[in-house]
Amino acid sequence: MILEGASFMYIKHTNVFLVAVTRGNPNVSLIFEFLVQKLRILKSYLGDKFTDENVQANFTLLYELLDETMDYGYPQNSSIDVLKLMFGTKLENAAPGKSGAALTSQITGAIDWRREGIRYRKNEVYIDVHEIVTLLTSSTGVVLRAEIQGVVKMKASLSGMPECKFGLNDKLIMEKEGGAAAVAANQKASGVEIDDCTFHRCVRLGKFETDRTITFIPPDGEFDLMKYRVNSPSQPFRLFPTYSDEGKTKLVVSLKVSSDFPDDKKATLVSINIPVPPTTANTRISASRGRAKYEPGKGSIVWRISNFPGMSEANITCIVDLLPNIREKAWVRQPISVNFEIPMYSASGVQVRFLKVFEMSSYTTQRWVRYLSKAGDYQMRL
Repeated sequence: MILEGASFMYIKHTNVFLVAVTRGNPNVSLIFEFLVQKLRILKSYLGDKFTDENVQANFTLLYELLDETMDYGYPQNSSIDVLKLMFGTKLENAAPGKSGAALTSQITGAIDWRREGIRYRKNEVYIDVHEIVTLLTSSTGVVLRAEIQGVVKMKASLSGMPECKFGLNDKLIMEKEGGAAAVAANQKASGVEIDDCTFHRCVRLGKFETDRTITFIPPDGEFDLMKYRVNSPSQPFRLFPTYSDEGKTKLVVSLKVSSDFPDDKKATLVSINIPVPPTTANTRISASRGRAKYEPGKGSIVWRISNFPGMSEANITCIVDLLPNIREKAWVRQPISVNFEIPMYSASGVQVRFLKVFEMSSYTTQRWVRYLSKAGDYQMRL
């Protein structure tokens, strides 16, 4: 049945549609967030692929999950960990539930993302800072768009109910600290202006808004602690292309690529797409590093370099033979695009300054930090 004047919103996953129907003007962001959370819950129970058979076999379980996650049209408990405490992984193989008091504490308490009684023989925290560099420059090298999207991923293997205090080299924090602390921090890494921060729900937003400190009780296992954006003109790679026509059937393309990151780092999986005309018949390529070949499907010469050290250069020269073109039509040049990964390098300059773990037993915690910068839309117009 379709309601007259109703609005429909849906999210598609493989062959499953999650649909929301309403007559009024609801909070659209809330509806989409609920649908996304509902999809994650279904994936945690049924796996990535939904079929008619496993949906029918677990109909009672899915009905109970829907009843628990929504009451009278309002989203309620959407925590996968808490739902599994209530229903287990499958209804027919559900583990014995907790006592009513303990379960109520898990559902209605302020810390529903972490259960009590967690114990590890070795307490460790792994922090991964992943950044995606987006850059668009004009043919003269002028930066038209430059930003870096970052995410701080964390894997916590900690006993008990620890409270963590996390710090980055945020410029506002370092200026607020002042004095010797700021000087010491500036010796390690200069302050970076971090914009558009979003946090995992375990972070106490009140303390962050007042004194810019990130304090939280972490979930057990892997989670995204925070996401951020930095407006930075950082260019890990600089491109210097030259296109010269030698008659109507010959084109010479030269490109110099220089890496602008520390020489103790190496970029891996470097791939540079150099566009050529669609009338290309043959290419003769000479590269100082890596391998390059013409790929007609992409309409470009693809130059691949497995390892590109920092503060170095590489050159390529391509002689392109063109088919005679009867119609004089200008070639619309596509931008040069670059893909790369730079392990243990932060393109924005964001650095982890500290991670303090406070727990009643005062155990020793080992901390591991890794960085990775990758290319997003990294392009130069011709």
